[in-house]
Amino acid sequence: MLPVDLPGTVRDALLAPLVDHHCHGVRRDDLSRAGFELLISAGGVPAPPGTTHFDTASGAAVRRWCAPLLDLEPHAPPAVYLARRAELGAGEVNRRLLAGAGVVAFLVDSGREDADLLSAAEMGRHGGAAADELVRIEEIERDVAATAQIAVDYLDSLGEELAGRAARAVGVKTVIGPLCGLDLDPARPARGAVIAAANRRLADPKEPLTDPVLLGYLLWSGIDVARERGLPVQFHTGYGAPGTLHADHRPDHRPDHWADHGVNLWADRRADPAGLGRFAAALQPLGVPMILLHPYPFHRQAAHLAGAFPHVYVDAGLALPHLGAGARVMDELLELAPFHKQLFSSGCHGLAESGYLGALSFRRALAAALATRLASGEWSTADAARVAHMIGSGNARRIYRL
Repeated sequence: MLPVDLPGTVRDALLAPLVDHHCHGVRRDDLSRAGFELLISAGGVPAPPGTTHFDTASGAAVRRWCAPLLDLEPHAPPAVYLARRAELGAGEVNRRLLAGAGVVAFLVDSGREDADLLSAAEMGRHGGAAADELVRIEEIERDVAATAQIAVDYLDSLGEELAGRAARAVGVKTVIGPLCGLDLDPARPARGAVIAAANRRLADPKEPLTDPVLLGYLLWSGIDVARERGLPVQFHTGYGAPGTLHADHRPDHRPDHWADHGVNLWADRRADPAGLGRFAAALQPLGVPMILLHPYPFHRQAAHLAGAFPHVYVDAGLALPHLGAGARVMDELLELAPFHKQLFSSGCHGLAESGYLGALSFRRALAAALATRLASGEWSTADAARVAHMIGSGNARRIYRL
């Protein structure tokens, strides 16, 4: 499993059970090849005619690393892999891969309810692990907007729903970056502006939420609830498949997903360092942990913020299973972010394969980074084992109070 030779105590630390501090439910139903390929694609759209999403880093990783867990030889052809997957059935595949990830606790961003996805409790049962929920504030807002009649009802219901859901959760999650860009205005919006924006929202509640006033109000409402309950707030800040934002992970979701969110996520993310820095400064006096999820390709800026602010944390997340240069990303995080500020997440979404590969790629990338430091004499064996424990599980246990 690990790509390098390491002292026994370091190997043990790397192979110890992980806390996956951000993942999603996986599909409980059997999938066609087309449906499976959509879920291994970072873009969430079909491959061009005559091509396949198996010809990607993630597709190759599925065939290399997941095949043995389904009793196949490594590098099994796609047709053979999918036939074996269908033979075993989704339930057995999910159990093998989620348990094989070696995770002791799943923190699940359940997003919208979907009968096709495993719930947090089911993720735990299939993986032989504990499981808790993360509250996604944008999904709560959507449900409130669908039922509220007037602006005051909307604002009251939003606060009540956020508080009620947070009472059963270990963290709060936002995708405000993809919704409006990451150059965030850290000021709380004025109540009059919020009421006017709420009236506009209720005039067409089925439309995606893009109003910066309401997004700011929603974010601060979520932060207030997190502060009251001592919860961290996760900010989706970088790399991610459309499913990680949409949260339904259906293989038939519309290809105009990005247009639904009103902005070009990749262009707007150029403002990330300045915008998130200002917001981190505004949040610091409250003492609410601010966790930057999946920040690649701006992981160096995110790592810098984690070093500059006592309440900011970072993970490598989805970059590791989707990149061939995962060890380089991990190296750069270790260079810039304090070790007690880094976390592991698989970003698992839709397929149990993504959960297994997230854990595997994290262990392999961290192993390579630790081996370099051990070989140069920069770190001792005890240092390397301690850092592996911190990033793999210890930091998440502390932050989420597990």
